Amino acid sequence: MMNLMHWRLLVAVADAGCVSKAAAQVGITQSGASQAISQMEGMLGAKLLLRDRRRTTVTAIGEQVIAQARRMLVEWESIKTLVDASRGLHAGRIKLATFPSVFTSLLPSFLQSFGQLYPGIHLVSLDGTDEEIETWLADSTADVGVVINAGPEREAFLLGRDAWVVVAPTKHPLSRRSSAIGVSLEELASEPYVLATGGCRLNSQRLFTEAGYALSDLRISVRDWSTAFELIREGMGLSLVPESMLPIARQGLRALNLATPMYREFGLVCSEAGRLSPAVHALFDQLRRTRSVSQFPVHRHAPLELRRAAPDQRCAP
Repeated sequence: MMNLMHWRLLVAVADAGCVSKAAAQVGITQSGASQAISQMEGMLGAKLLLRDRRRTTVTAIGEQVIAQARRMLVEWESIKTLVDASRGLHAGRIKLATFPSVFTSLLPSFLQSFGQLYPGIHLVSLDGTDEEIETWLADSTADVGVVINAGPEREAFLLGRDAWVVVAPTKHPLSRRSSAIGVSLEELASEPYVLATGGCRLNSQRLFTEAGYALSDLRISVRDWSTAFELIREGMGLSLVPESMLPIARQGLRALNLATPMYREFGLVCSEAGRLSPAVHALFDQLRRTRSVSQFPVHRHAPLELRRAAPDQRCAP
């Protein structure tokens, strides 16, 4: 069944002459856009676009369909403007607290499409540590915040999860082990250790403590991930880090899986002020609509496994 996303995508492809550029404008992946176009052509029983390596062109019947689609979208925007104004969405402000890595890798395409849908809603990004974000949510400095491992009672909208991996210098004996076997927390706790916090309260030392282990040889604690990796390369110790923080250039490093996988999950949580905001409700409604169409794009430097949230995972009024 076709929806507004399909028509917006078709118009965007006609304007851009490129499926990948149009997909980015609409906020879906290139493969998702190709599937959507094929679905439209299949349901209409007509070829709307012709694609080659250099450019996508519109067929004669495609021109007529797109002209109708443009008029339909204009009418829809007029209807939505009237409805949004009645709900207080003609203007608004959302303060979103997040980690820079999450904001730059996971949300840009979605926020761009949200801004096109609700141009009157101004989104303010607040970068902070997990402790700072929790404080901002508690005192309603932020309307919405990205929280790590939020409990079910917080009704978080799940964005994805990040595996913890062991990082060792390539000359260390563990680096010769198959990653399929993995490394246990117990044996890692007995090794010389470089603690990288990334400025987060939920760091690897807490994982050891919660599992009942103590680091027997904590050599150094650093906040910056790149510093930690340089120290590991120099042979100062091993570390347990989120997979998304691994450097692209890994010379001198070996990343291994944990014998028992562990993850940190990212979810969007509302503050009390956010729960009362029509603009925030619009944000969560659009998140659910976007997820029902396709998954968010996964970027190479932040390999988060985005997963489908349950239908009732929303910002509760």
